[in-house]
Amino acid sequence: MEKIKSIEDFDNLRLLLKEETFKEDVPRIRLCSGTACAATGSHKVAADLEHELEASHKHVEIVKTGCQGFCQQGPVMKVEPWGYYYQKVKNSDAHEIVSATISGGFPIRKLLYRDSVADEPCEMVDTVPYYKKQMRIALKNNGVIDPRQIYHFIAVGGYSALAKALSSMTPDEVLEEVDKANLRGRGGAGFPAGQKWKHSKKAPGTLKFVIANGDEGDPGAFMDRSIMEGDPHGLLEGMLLCAYAIKATYGFVYVRHEYPLAVVNLKHAIKQAEEMGFLGNNIMGTDFSCHIEVREGAGAFVCGESTALVASIEGERGFPRPRPPRLSEPGGGVWGYPSNLNNIETYACVPPIIENGAAWFKSIGTENSPGTKVFALTGKVKNTGLVEVPMGITLREIIFDIGGGILDGKKFKAVQTGGPSGGCLPEEYLDLKVDFDSLTKVGSMMGSGGMVVMDEDTCVVDVAKFFLSFTKEESCGKCPPCRVGTYQMLEILEKITAGKGEPGDIERLEKICRLVGKGSLCGLGQSAPNPILSTLKYFREEYEEHVHDKYCRAKVCSGLGTFTIDHSECFLCGLCKQACAFNAVKESRRAYFIDQDMCTKCKACFTACPIGAVKIGKVKKQAGVGR
Repeated sequence: MEKIKSIEDFDNLRLLLKEETFKEDVPRIRLCSGTACAATGSHKVAADLEHELEASHKHVEIVKTGCQGFCQQGPVMKVEPWGYYYQKVKNSDAHEIVSATISGGFPIRKLLYRDSVADEPCEMVDTVPYYKKQMRIALKNNGVIDPRQIYHFIAVGGYSALAKALSSMTPDEVLEEVDKANLRGRGGAGFPAGQKWKHSKKAPGTLKFVIANGDEGDPGAFMDRSIMEGDPHGLLEGMLLCAYAIKATYGFVYVRHEYPLAVVNLKHAIKQAEEMGFLGNNIMGTDFSCHIEVREGAGAFVCGESTALVASIEGERGFPRPRPPRLSEPGGGVWGYPSNLNNIETYACVPPIIENGAAWFKSIGTENSPGTKVFALTGKVKNTGLVEVPMGITLREIIFDIGGGILDGKKFKAVQTGGPSGGCLPEEYLDLKVDFDSLTKVGSMMGSGGMVVMDEDTCVVDVAKFFLSFTKEESCGKCPPCRVGTYQMLEILEKITAGKGEPGDIERLEKICRLVGKGSLCGLGQSAPNPILSTLKYFREEYEEHVHDKYCRAKVCSGLGTFTIDHSECFLCGLCKQACAFNAVKESRRAYFIDQDMCTKCKACFTACPIGAVKIGKVKKQAGVGR
């Protein structure tokens, strides 16, 4: 690799690579090698493809890309120049891919995506329903380039925004462009990045830092991981533009240790960028210098909070610190120096803004939430994976048009947005436009982009307990409201889901939620009650059924309800009796029945019954006894 010594050198290299790297009408395979597809065998597919190509004397480039999004159907690939999109590819398919598609140009029908067996398959990626409503900005290079090849990145326009800024824009103009674009932080808070940058720039002192927050700890979230794995140079370019704008000279990418592929690809990208002159002293022959390195976190969820993250970078335990001073002020940032911290996805949006202008970015999305947002779509939905959509799209479009609807034809119940700090929204909000302000108004939040879909078989009380158990375990324990409050809230929820709830428990739970939210030091404790408060707001009757009727309508919680056997459905297989460890299932001459005095409500009989003849009903109240 030759070092870029001037903007002119870069422009010449960019034009050369643009013409030579990804020529049209040339056979090429873009194989997803992100974490999800790697886990389902993409590396084996690549190895067998290379063997088959060598045996057939075909010179075809295999581009091992980052996450292409449709994780559930992995491994996935695009075969050019025909544009065929293959899914659920196995290494045993390698011979047919080479002999039929590469040699003959014919699609392999069994590898094409189709919504159902009766539907015609989708040959091209843009005809697959999962991709139709998506628009890629932060993920624009995922699925296109090999993240370990810096020349691939440059060939598709990488580092062009940095070159533009260094050659024709002042730091103030770069900052102003980001501010005009109204790029809001994609980490969850939605604070305008331009305002944050201005605050950092105004801070006194010559030494400043830029920090990328890659400590993505929400259950089911993998947006930042996919960017770090699939487009590490895009992240570095965004950080460099920020450093140029605020006159910072050092930077850190903070990544959790559980993201090994992201760590490897980032370190490799930093090494390549240093060798070519995109990092270090006198970048591209200018007087701008910046050094960036990776810092690994130990996986504590609280380290996603800015002050705890800074403490972790410094080598201290990840405890949040009181504010002020803010990170952007002297005494608040890394080792006391002013620091600007943004989420990974936020930095990834900066180069396209500088390249195309603020007006272009604001033409996408909504007025107060421009641009796109990446979501990790998971849960009881047919098509799970990574999606990037324009702000303002509705939840219904994401879940039913992109996600394909609910699994097994079940009824939609709720969607959790914002991870353990977010809230559950019911069916009445399916047509709600997804942006920062709309979600906040109805008691949820954008968060970093986790989106968990629930069906009718989901118990919202159990879901609230799951998320609270996570935040309780991840609490650093520094402040009593969070340390004690999350424990007390979880204790009440465990009591309710075990069938031991008492009148007044719901009200007591609400009171503790308000105290924890108001009294906690950092965002973890302040937002920990959100899953409880949102489910109480929209599904309060289910809490009341758990407490007063000892009944879980989703039939998830053990210890609740009355178990009976419907004799009109029972075909006397005896599996319920075999499953019962307490001898509560009795056998008469012509039927099985459950002795209510011996039944512990363990659900073993309900689970064992193959035809659903064991029923769970509400506990009958004694005469004269009310709620």
